[in-house]
Amino acid sequence: MTTEQQDPIKAVPVRRPGRWIGGVVIALIAIGVIYSIVTNRNFEWPTVWRYLFDFRILTGLRNTLVLTVLSMVIGVVGGIILAIMRLSRSPLVSGAAAVYIWFFRGTPLITQLIFWNFFSLLYPRIGWGTFSVDTNTLIAPFVAALLGLGLNEAAYMAEIVRGGISSVDEGQREAASALGMRQGKTLRRIVLPQAMRVILPPTGNETIAMLKTTSLVVVIGYFELMTAAQQIYADNLKQIPLLIAAAIWYLLLTSILSIFQSRIEKRYSRGVSGIATQPGFAERMFSFRKAAR
Repeated sequence: MTTEQQDPIKAVPVRRPGRWIGGVVIALIAIGVIYSIVTNRNFEWPTVWRYLFDFRILTGLRNTLVLTVLSMVIGVVGGIILAIMRLSRSPLVSGAAAVYIWFFRGTPLITQLIFWNFFSLLYPRIGWGTFSVDTNTLIAPFVAALLGLGLNEAAYMAEIVRGGISSVDEGQREAASALGMRQGKTLRRIVLPQAMRVILPPTGNETIAMLKTTSLVVVIGYFELMTAAQQIYADNLKQIPLLIAAAIWYLLLTSILSIFQSRIEKRYSRGVSGIATQPGFAERMFSFRKAAR
């Protein structure tokens, strides 16, 4: 019998009954939990839906979003500056950035928030020469929250940016230097665009974490989502329904941010397997000029 006359091999999939059993068990548990939550009157779902779009909750939600965006802007800009300082060849510049990162990563965020809120106890007035302003007026709860969240985030973003810059092959910088490009121009046009593949995904994680971390500013009295929920249930004693309403908004916003993060990760992960073997922009230009000579 020739090879052409032989019957084709029929592949039989491997049976895995454990998957089916595990799936059924998880489904039954999920159905039981959902049924218990929906039918439990102690959750007071009518109260949850009544306060979900309450004016105070929506105002706190708006303040949470503003605080998240501005804190991340401070964190990203500060992180880039600190990362560049950290990679500097000057021991003084690099050491200053290292001390900053060490301090802000080594102390609790809640402690930093309280510190900025009571900064006037150390310096009642801030100024230069004959000009000075009252510290309590300058550092209001919103400013204290921004300083605490933004400066703390800058320390973490510095390590993320530094890791992204370090992931770019050193040959890119050497080729750019051979082309006569200055260090700043090399960083802007060659290093940072390639480092974004490494920087952006964890930055998305930091943004999602920042959205939830803003709830810590309740300790300094700034009116955000959790503060709004606390003020309402302090009057009506409906702690669980108000906390559920706040949690629903947090879950909704983090889900939206997670979708954007997933799309960014997919976009910047294209062709990752071939990046190591492909020459960069500066290397290609250097080879082109060398061949032209």
